[in-house]
Amino acid sequence: MRIGIGLPNTLRIDGPAVVQWARRAEERGFSALATIDRIVYPSYDSLTALAAAAGATSRIELFPDILLGPAYPPVWLAKAAASLDALSGGRLVLGLGVGGRPDDFAVMERPFGRRGRLLDEALDLMERAWAGEPVTGHGLPIGPPPADGRRVTVMIGGGTDAAVRRTVRYGDGWTAGGVPADQIAPMVTRVREAWREAGRDGEPRIAALVYFGLSDPETSRHSLRQYYAFLGEWAERIAESAVRSPEAARDVAKAFESVGVTDLVFDPTVPDVDEVDRLADAVLR
Repeated sequence: MRIGIGLPNTLRIDGPAVVQWARRAEERGFSALATIDRIVYPSYDSLTALAAAAGATSRIELFPDILLGPAYPPVWLAKAAASLDALSGGRLVLGLGVGGRPDDFAVMERPFGRRGRLLDEALDLMERAWAGEPVTGHGLPIGPPPADGRRVTVMIGGGTDAAVRRTVRYGDGWTAGGVPADQIAPMVTRVREAWREAGRDGEPRIAALVYFGLSDPETSRHSLRQYYAFLGEWAERIAESAVRSPEAARDVAKAFESVGVTDLVFDPTVPDVDEVDRLADAVLR
């Protein structure tokens, strides 16, 4: 199982420290740098943060986990994703989901009630755009080809039948949100069965996310309460769910590996660059 680490793009941390975080994550051997995505929140934009990280690193994957796909204009998303993939040497792993907050869609003037259909349309457009087909009616391609000349690696998030369908049709794998290992096991089985039934080669990548904060429990809890305040009492449950000891980090990693996760991301809740080293010491051996 590959172990990645999130960039602190939703935390109160200055820009140079985010870049320093990316460098240190690569130096310590993490497989990926991930982001979580919101629009109506004082966070660093996901693709911009990953572009800055790309310029500071040379090997580590760049994984928006996930990007609110239907909240963005699909032509722009296709061009931006292909650009980041090409400029980083093929390191982008584009995680996409439908999102669940109406305010993010309202400020982008995108219809929240149609977000599932919008994501399907965007996935189709991106696939064609990355292949060099014209998608705007002007007869010209809209961006550079991805690094492999064909497509960007795509991971699909969500726990619905539609998410499984999108994974099999457009994706290279499926990614779970902040859900315990035992709760995602049935979905992992569903995705793999659908993958085989569709005649896809090989096995899908299966990713999962878990929050961590190893040095400052109160800051960790506050970060999660603030980010998930819109969920009411559930925000407190999420705040208490984060990994807060090296032993717990190792146990969580084993649990996710046991249910078939191939890529586990530990997402930070404490804006201290030394958290990279603390996590690496705990789970990278």
